[in-house]
Amino acid sequence: MVPLFLTITLSEQWAAMTGTQGAVCGDGLYDYDIVVIGGGSGGLACSKEAAQLGKKVAVLDYVEPSAKGTKWGLGGTCVNVGCIPKKLMHQAALLGSAVKDGQKYGWKIPGPVSHDWIHVIRGVKYLNMKGSLVDEHTVRGVTPKGKEMQLTARDIVIATGGRPKYPTHVPGAVEYGITMSVCTTENVALECAGFLTGVGLDTTVMVRSIGLRGFDQQMAGLVTDYMEAYGTKFAWKCVPKKVEKLPSGTLQVTWTDMLSKRDECDTFDTVLWAVGRAPETQHLGLEKAGVQINQETGKIVVGPDEATSVPNIYAIGDISQGRPELTPTAIKAGKLLARRLARQASEFMNYDNVPTTVFTPLEYSCVGLSEQEAELRHGKDAIEVFHAFYKPLEFTVAERDASQCYIKVVCLRGGDQRILGMHFTGPNAGEVTQGFALGFQCGATYPHLLNTVGIHPTSAEELTKVHITKRSGLDATVTGC
Repeated sequence: MVPLFLTITLSEQWAAMTGTQGAVCGDGLYDYDIVVIGGGSGGLACSKEAAQLGKKVAVLDYVEPSAKGTKWGLGGTCVNVGCIPKKLMHQAALLGSAVKDGQKYGWKIPGPVSHDWIHVIRGVKYLNMKGSLVDEHTVRGVTPKGKEMQLTARDIVIATGGRPKYPTHVPGAVEYGITMSVCTTENVALECAGFLTGVGLDTTVMVRSIGLRGFDQQMAGLVTDYMEAYGTKFAWKCVPKKVEKLPSGTLQVTWTDMLSKRDECDTFDTVLWAVGRAPETQHLGLEKAGVQINQETGKIVVGPDEATSVPNIYAIGDISQGRPELTPTAIKAGKLLARRLARQASEFMNYDNVPTTVFTPLEYSCVGLSEQEAELRHGKDAIEVFHAFYKPLEFTVAERDASQCYIKVVCLRGGDQRILGMHFTGPNAGEVTQGFALGFQCGATYPHLLNTVGIHPTSAEELTKVHITKRSGLDATVTGC
């Protein structure tokens, strides 16, 4: 029987699976040791970890339907409408490119190749409940039909994340547009445009200022250059003005070119807004418990231990001010918080040198500082930038353009030449950078990199051979093995 609302008592589930007796709230004063509001990546990681450590835990999760009525269940943005489906769509587009490459490798492809969008998508339906604060130890839960219940807990963890924003100042934006969850400014917009182009759809990206804000801008330029060559169109320095539905059913978008100051328009089948996310804090009752938020962003102010202004209320993930909007950081922060609340550890989350990848047609991955940020922190004369343009082996037979496949290692110029940032564009960029990210936790230096033996033939090995500096002005194109 499907429940009308859901409260997951994870300690009871753990007891049932392991055959051990369910946990009892440690001090007996509250219903639970920990109540988590939000069943996304961070909330579930925190609650499961705490339950496995013997704490009595409950999770409340509810997703308000989007303006178009879309809703999903437990698992949050990443699992349902974010990283996971995005990567799968990215893979679908890459397979299309692989089919084209296959002909150069001798594969006989009978007839034209096309993509069936309906075949690859699927949906999930789920019923749950919404949680809000009554006071610093009490959470109120409400079902979709209005039934209420209250839970008390020694500690409360807020992990409600954010929701995609509509540009409500643009007439027709809400009525005719759809949204996509955005992790950081514009990366998901480019990722979506990339896989849509890859499955054969005519796609245009409208950019108000720069691509991949917050990332290294040289790398961002390589990504968008590749996308333009790949077939994605860009409307640079433009802002949307209005969206209108024509009698034919198509959507006419009018925008202003900020350089020429003229209005232009074109028609599209779908308008996808990827203009950022708003934190889910408005209906949490934070003011009732005295939880402080940043008035500019609406996010919850937290300390290094994820604690809010109320000592027993914590916030993790995208809802927290100043934290990376990334699933892995939310998961790790949630687990570490659970261990501290269970009095099993004291380690805090380290938010420095977090690796990330942009899954555009030519993938871009990085860890550490951009070249621009390194210059701001240390000064241009105090850093050395090693770089290389390389050609992935798999590009050779397929005769693919590799002019945007590039590596950049940003180091301190003096001392042991500690590595400050590493940037990579090319196939499987995330897989490459994930391994090198370990070195950042160990204080990797440029000599460490040169002393590492590469795996041949791979694109990753080029990082262990990079030796041309930007300062030298020499040609950085890799030749031969």
